[in-house]
Amino acid sequence: MKAFIIDRYKSKDGGRFVDTQQPTVGDEDVLVRVHAAGVNLIDAKIASGEFKLVLPYRFPLILGNDVAGVVVQVGPRVRGFKPGDEVYARPDTDRIGTFAEFIAMNERDVAIKPAALSMEEAASIPLVGLTAWQALVEMADLKAGQKVFIQAGTGGVGTFAIQLAKHLGATVATTASAANFELVKALGADVLIDYKTEDFETMLRGYDVVLHSQDSKTLDKSLRVLKPGGTLISISGPPDPALADQIGLRRMKGFLSPVYRLRFLGHRIEAYAA
Repeated sequence: MKAFIIDRYKSKDGGRFVDTQQPTVGDEDVLVRVHAAGVNLIDAKIASGEFKLVLPYRFPLILGNDVAGVVVQVGPRVRGFKPGDEVYARPDTDRIGTFAEFIAMNERDVAIKPAALSMEEAASIPLVGLTAWQALVEMADLKAGQKVFIQAGTGGVGTFAIQLAKHLGATVATTASAANFELVKALGADVLIDYKTEDFETMLRGYDVVLHSQDSKTLDKSLRVLKPGGTLISISGPPDPALADQIGLRRMKGFLSPVYRLRFLGHRIEAYAA
């Protein structure tokens, strides 16, 4: 099959197309013929080596974390899918590789594609949709009546997160350019902040949850809009000592200071303000 690979981190040529062996199908796997693949920031970060300490991939590496396509083969223990099913998926981090003609994935990572979506539309959803769900529901446990600040409301994760937070009954603040205010308002945002002309730190106070996706300077400011006991979920950057230093974490006997607790899950970082 054809695939797009990188041979090393920070490759100057950016990668190359190759002919390679079709993936082996395990007992609980589905083999999908790829019709569309999403391109995400995490693909660039993996290629640059930013995640190599926590995601030590072997080379040559096929990138790609989003996919939509058609099932062509299933393992003997698969019960939820059959050849011919149109599906979309975010493969496990150990089995990425959607920039190829075929990919094999465990059936638990695959879902039937909604009929109303094209392959291209479906391939743009899994990673950002799951990230928004994991951040706001599984990690932050966002509840009705709470206040959440979602940065970059017109980004991939931001557009999903605003709708999800509103569905959960939260009050939603977000940043966007004034030109995109109607878009984020239509998605459900209640408090609109023009990041070009306004400073969210001076406008927001006592927030229960912050979904952070920007730089370290913005992270510092985001922590200050949280109420005591609030939760900050960061989807920006890998967890490392430099990040801990940036947000004032101190290591004590191998554990992080109780002032803030930092936990790495997948490629997301979770910090709780005391």
